[in-house]
Amino acid sequence: MKLDDQLQEIRRGAEEILLEQELIDRLGSGKSLRIKAGFDPTAPDLHLGHTVLLNKMRQFQDMGHEVMFLIGDFTGMIGDPTGKNATRKPLTRDEVIDNAKTYEEQIFKILSPEKTLVMFNSSWMGQMSAADLIQLAAKHTVARMLERDDFDKRYKGGQPIAIHEFLYPLVQGYDSVAMKADVELGGTDQKFNLLVGRELQKHYGQPPQIVMTMPILEGLDGVQKMSKSLNNYIGITEPAGEMFGKIMSISDELMWRYYELLSFRSSVEIESLKSKAKEGMNPRDIKMDLAGEIVGRFHGNQAAEAACQEFIQRFQKGAMPDEIKEIQIIAGSGGIKIANALKEAGLVSSTSEALRAIKQGGVKLDGQRVDDEKLELTAGSSCIAQVGKRRFAKLLLV
Repeated sequence: MKLDDQLQEIRRGAEEILLEQELIDRLGSGKSLRIKAGFDPTAPDLHLGHTVLLNKMRQFQDMGHEVMFLIGDFTGMIGDPTGKNATRKPLTRDEVIDNAKTYEEQIFKILSPEKTLVMFNSSWMGQMSAADLIQLAAKHTVARMLERDDFDKRYKGGQPIAIHEFLYPLVQGYDSVAMKADVELGGTDQKFNLLVGRELQKHYGQPPQIVMTMPILEGLDGVQKMSKSLNNYIGITEPAGEMFGKIMSISDELMWRYYELLSFRSSVEIESLKSKAKEGMNPRDIKMDLAGEIVGRFHGNQAAEAACQEFIQRFQKGAMPDEIKEIQIIAGSGGIKIANALKEAGLVSSTSEALRAIKQGGVKLDGQRVDDEKLELTAGSSCIAQVGKRRFAKLLLV
């Protein structure tokens, strides 16, 4: 690819590139760059939010650069303090190993196995002596650590900060030294840690890495970040039909965000789709293309086509309207019962009517009939609710 074309694809969806001129210079050299992204194996399954970084890594692979997928099996036992208001419980060695195996199985749904170097930071950190660690710690100050927003808030709020938490950014930064990274990718919440790596490389006489931050993907509600704990996520191992339906449930506005961060279509193709939408093309059809692409990536094209046909049979041929109103429902931390949610959405006049409709099989969520009168909907999730044949609403639970 020409340099300008590479830059256009690299910039796509990126929040910040520090320093972009350095990136331009290195790309212009014609050398294959070493691209690093680290993942702590703190959970056994990946969701689409995690794949924002993986997609960008795949773009670099397609341009001929060397991708290094770092599994933080050493840092995973420290626990990333980023965004935490309390000390995080470290994982056991067994938990780290089990989760790391699952990660390896899942990342190759996106990355090319023959072009990916999988590394574990225990390879070098496990060999580091206590004296080596003290020397590493001497290269950063407490004052610099307290510049980090979450540490600063905890310090000023009287919340304890364990000494080992200060080691986390240092170890992540040293990973870049050990891996001789040219570029490190991370979420916007990782900016401090990525810059530590840049500074440590200078201390060790290496060219400082370019820091590239990517946005945190919003979940199905379009508000909060995609998270399993908020139940607004799409897992990459979910069944094809479920994944397809969840993608179809996102708002038309959020769809473009997903296209930018999750689709492998070019920027030119996406702009063309936006133009077609403005000219009157139904956003639902554009969303179906996105759902088909993403489901096909993780389950294969045949499964994606089957999921699409199932969706059409379930929704479109069930007389679902093209325009469905979105209604925000306050679920709170304890959730909200389905009958109360339907009443608040205006789909029924009372909870009694809702309960009767459920008993008669007349209530559906995302096309699936609801049989449980005590079903509770949780904050952070969203669904298309249907009562009878003609009453629809998209519920956004907050």
